[in-house]
Amino acid sequence: MNKELRSWSQKRDRKQSKLSGIEPRMKGKFIDTSDIVSVLEALIEPGARVVLEGDNQKQASFLSQKLLEVAPSKVHDLHMIMSSISRPEHLDIFEHGIAGKLDFSYCGSQSLRVAQMIEDGTLKLGDIHTYLELFGRLFIDLIPDVVLVAADKADAEGNLYTGNNTEETPTIIEAAAFKDGIVIVQVNEIVEELPRTDIPSSWVDVIVKADKPYVLEALFTRDPRHITELQVLMGMMAIKGIYGRHGVQSLNHGIGYNTAAIELLLPTYGGQLGLKGKLARHWALNPHPTLIPAIETGWVDSVHSFGGEVGMERYIAARPDVFFVGKDGSMRSNRAMCQVAGQFAVDMFIGSTLQMDYAGNSSTVTAGRLSGFGGAPNMGHDPRGRRHASDAWLAMNEHPSELSKGRKLVVQMVETYGANKKPVFVEKLDAVKVKDASGLAITPVMIYGDDVTHVLTEEGIAYLYKTDSPAERKQALAAIAGVTPLGLESREHEVSDLRDRGIVAYPEDLGIQRRQAKRSLLAAQSISDLVTWSDGLYDPPAKFRSWS
Repeated sequence: MNKELRSWSQKRDRKQSKLSGIEPRMKGKFIDTSDIVSVLEALIEPGARVVLEGDNQKQASFLSQKLLEVAPSKVHDLHMIMSSISRPEHLDIFEHGIAGKLDFSYCGSQSLRVAQMIEDGTLKLGDIHTYLELFGRLFIDLIPDVVLVAADKADAEGNLYTGNNTEETPTIIEAAAFKDGIVIVQVNEIVEELPRTDIPSSWVDVIVKADKPYVLEALFTRDPRHITELQVLMGMMAIKGIYGRHGVQSLNHGIGYNTAAIELLLPTYGGQLGLKGKLARHWALNPHPTLIPAIETGWVDSVHSFGGEVGMERYIAARPDVFFVGKDGSMRSNRAMCQVAGQFAVDMFIGSTLQMDYAGNSSTVTAGRLSGFGGAPNMGHDPRGRRHASDAWLAMNEHPSELSKGRKLVVQMVETYGANKKPVFVEKLDAVKVKDASGLAITPVMIYGDDVTHVLTEEGIAYLYKTDSPAERKQALAAIAGVTPLGLESREHEVSDLRDRGIVAYPEDLGIQRRQAKRSLLAAQSISDLVTWSDGLYDPPAKFRSWS
């Protein structure tokens, strides 16, 4: 065998050649705002893999807008890698021929447009990922050529401060900086001294001061005024029939009014049950404003966050015993590490879905709508690599043996009919058709049924981890499926048997009377109440203010 004779620094050499080409425009690490489009044209090759930061909240909005202004004759057919597609220009670049292929995790407001563009052939889909999966591939087979990210501040040397909304920035930058990719950063301001250094200048190639601060969405704020009494009932069942029954200490809440109801019921209903200090102490969670009353009444020991939340900055700074806060007073969020925590370190995930089939498989990818998954599959499955035990984890083991282990609680909390007035329970997921239409290799299931331990509806709780067969699993789901087609298949004698065996519980089985489920049980009735609970530290965005 002969050794291969080659240069072992080809990628590094290409990078240096490109950076040399823009050297006349550089002042240290910095370029003028007006030069950004020509710099992008010089640094991004046709067909390059480009990571554009656009997670749930924090958007590299200046860079995404400027990428749309490059000449398609110079920059085209890019392979875009984005954790979240949330801005129009994220898709405009495909219609202009600047980009051609997409790998992503979540697509909220643009989900209908993504589905249409795939159908039209304007966009070629790589895969729909979980966040951790996408981040992991940046270090394996989707190593980026260029990354476009956002930071709060830079100093004269090019060190970066990312503040409360660090989110995925370090992960993205590291994948490029240590594999000779080009790191381009937009910053809100350039200062003499940073509050703290989040990213060293040696990891950064180009910094540009944006013409306006990056876009930051208040994604995790839920106004208590919109929580219904049906959601209060479901929250009561969750606290007594799941959290309290299994002694859940650590958890992640999905986003929604149903979990917001739980957060606001902990200090009131949870307190009535004598559960304070016995559950829900450690959280992997964005700083939900609806968690403020539980924090203020001593329910919460710690919160590690994927990202920040607009308006919560002063409150977080004043509660360093609870949040992960630096000496400068700002939180250090970390999307990748919080996803890891949500996967391995928590006892329970509780979230929702758009569709669930009769085996408990669920997806937010439906006909004509590619919403993606975000982090739900990371947290909404039983991680077989877990080795530390907790009471809640062990409680899921119905048949203990010498080598048996526990199981994470994976809870799906849904109303039997969705906002679209269609049943959530369906015989076959729309995702099956989406797979074929999009050319995906596998059906985009968000959470697989064999990982789901509990399903909670307004009718009751199905303790699926207790079922012994697919047929019994379907019976348990039918018992809580209301007047959906699945629910109408339910038979009274089967339901009676499931209730007697503790596989299904209705509110009355839990000692809950439906008439108890009143909004007056919520610890806060409005955003204004949350501000009061926070001693005025919570500063909600204008759109959530109902007072002058």
